[in-house]
Amino acid sequence: MISIKNEQEVEAFLREFKPKFNVWGIIFINREKNEEALRVLGITPIAREEIIKKIEKEDYSHTVIDEVSFGDMWVFGKDYDGTELYIKISMGRPGNKTI
Repeated sequence: MISIKNEQEVEAFLREFKPKFNVWGIIFINREKNEEALRVLGITPIAREEIIKKIEKEDYSHTVIDEVSFGDMWVFGKDYDGTELYIKISMGRPGNKTI
């Protein structure tokens, strides 16, 4: 199920996500098509984390509710040198890395 969150909900998510990301880090789900896209775009692992750190409420698209493996996935779009990146983020479990 897809949900569209209001501005205040997105801001609240980012206020919770960013500190958790900075403390616990993030787990990247490595899918072959995603890895290939990163290679083609020249996005290094460090650059990937920097892009995520710069996500703002204006980048929000929608939320996928109750995704089986990871919980709610918040979807953002971020421009990278003229290419729109599709970024899905989950808070992960309490006391663990974000996803």
